[in-house]
Amino acid sequence: MHLLRGTILRERLDPYREHDLVARAAYEAEAFRDLYNHYFPKVYAYVAYRVQHRQDTEDLVSEIFLVVTERIHDFEYRGENTFSAWIFKIAFHVVSRFRRQQARQPLASLDSLPEIKGNDLLPDQTIMRKERFLELVRLVDTLPPRRQEVITLRYFAGLRNQEIAQVLGLDERTVASHISRGLKQLYQRFAPESEQNR
Repeated sequence: MHLLRGTILRERLDPYREHDLVARAAYEAEAFRDLYNHYFPKVYAYVAYRVQHRQDTEDLVSEIFLVVTERIHDFEYRGENTFSAWIFKIAFHVVSRFRRQQARQPLASLDSLPEIKGNDLLPDQTIMRKERFLELVRLVDTLPPRRQEVITLRYFAGLRNQEIAQVLGLDERTVASHISRGLKQLYQRFAPESEQNR
């Protein structure tokens, strides 16, 4: 499905480097900054999809990282993926609380969408990217809520199945099943639309 291609953020920190940064981040600003710089684009992409308004996205991402700074001294590193799962569990709860408090508003315009960083896109490419984003949002929103969350964490936040399982309190096989079925449903809904637009 070409809409999801290139969406996932693949870059990962080396587990030893991440462990070192996490151990120092509670008391060393430079270590925290390195973690922030690594995780910010992923958290931003996840929140941008779930919220879909630039100002709300920016506010919530700030809130998420404020919670991270307040709680990082309590975090226990238990191996690879535990820190990313911990951050996204915070993000999941912050976004879920926000969405419960807000009635979901339709997007006013393409201008209200948050900017998800690309590789120096030209203005017309930026508009096309936002239009594809809206199309993808509309399609993913047709999935059951749990499947929406799994697909979003996988393809917008770039989390692995194990991390998603930790964030949502699911079994890894259940996560894999949601991804497989979700992609199949999205393809079934997308294929007829793309044929009509030819």
